[in-house]
Amino acid sequence: MTGLLWPGDHRAGDAFSDASVVAAAVRVESVWLSALGEIGVAPRFADGIVDEAGAALADDAEIAALAAAGENAGNPIVPLLSRLRDLLADRDPDAARWLHAGLTSQDVLDTALMIVTRDTVRAIRAELDGVITALAGHLDRHRSTPMIGRTLTQPAVEITAGVKIAAWCDGVLDADDDLTALRFPASLSGAAGSRSGTVALGVAAPRDLADTVAAGLGLATTHPWHTTRAPITRAADALQGCTAALGRIATDVITGSRPEIGEFTEPTAAGRGGSSAMPQKVNPVLSVLIRRTALTAPALAALIHTAAADAGDERPPGAWHVEWEPLQSLARHTLAAARQAAELTAGLQIHADAMAGRVARHRDDIDAEHRTLGRLVGRDDIDARGDADAIVDATLTRIRQREDHP
Repeated sequence: MTGLLWPGDHRAGDAFSDASVVAAAVRVESVWLSALGEIGVAPRFADGIVDEAGAALADDAEIAALAAAGENAGNPIVPLLSRLRDLLADRDPDAARWLHAGLTSQDVLDTALMIVTRDTVRAIRAELDGVITALAGHLDRHRSTPMIGRTLTQPAVEITAGVKIAAWCDGVLDADDDLTALRFPASLSGAAGSRSGTVALGVAAPRDLADTVAAGLGLATTHPWHTTRAPITRAADALQGCTAALGRIATDVITGSRPEIGEFTEPTAAGRGGSSAMPQKVNPVLSVLIRRTALTAPALAALIHTAAADAGDERPPGAWHVEWEPLQSLARHTLAAARQAAELTAGLQIHADAMAGRVARHRDDIDAEHRTLGRLVGRDDIDARGDADAIVDATLTRIRQREDHP
């Protein structure tokens, strides 16, 4: 995954890569086969035999071959199984025959997607830790810094930088809450979602077997969800919400970093922000790329919801297939944006003098509401900062509570 047309994709690393999906699918098959052996339905095979055989599939050429072969079956699990059986047959022909017994390709792919989504969400939350810590520091330093509050692009009333930063932070905290609330269930219900294959193998308690395998994979248990796509749509919503929270910060930084405003400056790095034609420019590239992600994410989430709405029968033709790539893109893009945002907020320069100077220049305009309300109540001593201190304190309390109960 080169990411040529998605600058910054490299920041997502191996998260939700094709290789990670293949590795997760192999792990699902391995834990399932071991569980069948544990309950005496299948022979007990050497520990790790499936994982060892599947390690060969991490090769780039192998993954490319699986991707091409997936066209014939409509999903990558069918050719993966064929290749994995070949690799297993060299070690233990019985293991090759028992591989995947009682499962269907949707079980394996859906469960693998839950594994890699869970891992990516963990990585995103780790980056949000850095964003929140950085914003808390800015809150402490600039809680009382006066600045202009803008509505519909125009000066409105005086606020403080603390109020603005608190709003940024509350958005990130909300996004983190949504990511934390996600559940990642295994999908182990067989060909048509009834666990009929498991029953046919002679498993006395199919749900218990599914629960055991889910626990072995570090996943939650649930009812069959082949055509009940809430685990996917909820993940998409939480990821999209995260990009929106980060995008709001980026949009404010873009506006505030205009030279004629000069309230914010992005952290610098060698070669960053340059122009191919104008050598004097230093563009706010981190914010631009974060905003790009925030603008792209809703369409990806909407596509996943559209697919869920069309998930009929016991396995949908086409709608299920729609989900995979948008979920991968959404997860990787969100992680890259979170890492960009962690760098942005840690190194963000907030120019209090520029903020205060602009407040002074626009004093007559931004005090208009206070003058009007002051006449209404017979006062001329209205605090222009409003409830700014309480707003900042409430956000700082949320941050401390999160630290106490991660």
